[in-house]
Amino acid sequence: MENKRSLNLIDTIAIVSGSMIGSGVFIVAADMTRVLGSPFWVLMCWVLSGLITLLAALSYGELAGMMPQAGGQFIYLKRAFGARTAFVYGWSVFTVIQTGVIAAVAVAFGRYLAVFFPLIDEQQVVLSLGAFVINRTQLVAVAMVLLLTYMNTRGIQSGKRIQRIFTSAKLLALLGLILTGLFFAVNSGYWKVNMAIPFTGSPVNSDAHNASALSLATAMGVALIGSLFSSDAWNNVTFIAGEVKRPERNIFLGLLIGVLIVAVLYTLANMAYFMLLPAGTEGATDIIGRGVAFAENDRVGSAALFPVLGSGSILVMAALIVISTFGCNNGLILAGARLFSAMANEGLFFKSAAQLNHNQVPAKAMWMQAVWAGVLCMSGSYGQLLDYCTFASLLFYIITIAGLFVLRVKEPATPRPYKAIGYPVLPALYIVLAGAICVDLLVFKTRSVAYGLLIIAIGIPVFEYFKSKRDARTDP
Repeated sequence: MENKRSLNLIDTIAIVSGSMIGSGVFIVAADMTRVLGSPFWVLMCWVLSGLITLLAALSYGELAGMMPQAGGQFIYLKRAFGARTAFVYGWSVFTVIQTGVIAAVAVAFGRYLAVFFPLIDEQQVVLSLGAFVINRTQLVAVAMVLLLTYMNTRGIQSGKRIQRIFTSAKLLALLGLILTGLFFAVNSGYWKVNMAIPFTGSPVNSDAHNASALSLATAMGVALIGSLFSSDAWNNVTFIAGEVKRPERNIFLGLLIGVLIVAVLYTLANMAYFMLLPAGTEGATDIIGRGVAFAENDRVGSAALFPVLGSGSILVMAALIVISTFGCNNGLILAGARLFSAMANEGLFFKSAAQLNHNQVPAKAMWMQAVWAGVLCMSGSYGQLLDYCTFASLLFYIITIAGLFVLRVKEPATPRPYKAIGYPVLPALYIVLAGAICVDLLVFKTRSVAYGLLIIAIGIPVFEYFKSKRDARTDP
């Protein structure tokens, strides 16, 4: 039974933008400001993240037009570099990149839902066995993953309706936050003061002298992790290409429009933060004094709305993040299972993951994804795993875009409904920029990079296992 193509351009845009917007944009600005010290350079990080993501999306558009079937990046890597490279990517996605993000977003959902229902707070411990602790927030996170998985097994129509509703809601909410910043902060004076703070190479309000260009580049490389992580998952729409109408057109346009929308909104949202709040002073005791950099629990969105809504800002922002994370995980759950199903169709994953249910969706692949994401929710280790695989995720983006060059040589006659804009300059620019960030991480986050590479390396013997099983089935 084959997938039915039922997703139009609006749906692809909703999957791209909805999968990108989770809770990160409301939180990571605090750490970025502590790293850089200068709000101006924080904003430049968001602009650069948007440009880097857009460069990648433009390149992926050509690959999607060439290979408009389910599996997306897995299929691209297989055509360019072979089954082993493609499997190792899929292995990383299953073990951490996709399921880890699902777990992290689900726990964020539980944490902010607890603002309204204190009985599900993280302090409410259900089971404690030494260092292993299960709390009610984790249980809510698992329940959210299971609920969305069930709803998506009921068919693509169910999944796309949820995606449209929640993506529209959070885009409007983000726009509301931005307009609030513009309307209420005109006379605050924070914007002018914040933009005048130079990069010092030290925390906000340090007396250190201005740092060198090399120091700035290094700090931006570290700070970019927050903005790039908040902008990730844009490629999920390629996993579900087999169910997109006119995929050679709609995936490219969905990537382009979806990424542009999110990049612009992210930059404007962070501008609103620096209009509504000062950069911040370490040790300050009030919300305004702590500003962006030292917002309580890094909840920058709530702090930014405080001058306008007072204590009500906590409830408003919590509601926004609950909506945002629910919609984000719907997109991730809907798309991710299609990648694992494509791997199974190639004989490189559990055979049952390839099966479609009576609603024509890979339900068993979805439940496998849900079970592992639930384990990560309960383990509490998803945050570390995501940190370990930030490098791996960037590395596979680089390899995939390098595949664009390889396929231009290997398959010059293959129809390309869309050709990457600015080829070869813009795809090469992405490789250089993303490569520079990887080098920065390798130097300054060596341990995290090492664990990420270990997860990738484990995928090689696992590939050999699945390959041997596949070969045994096909041998006469």
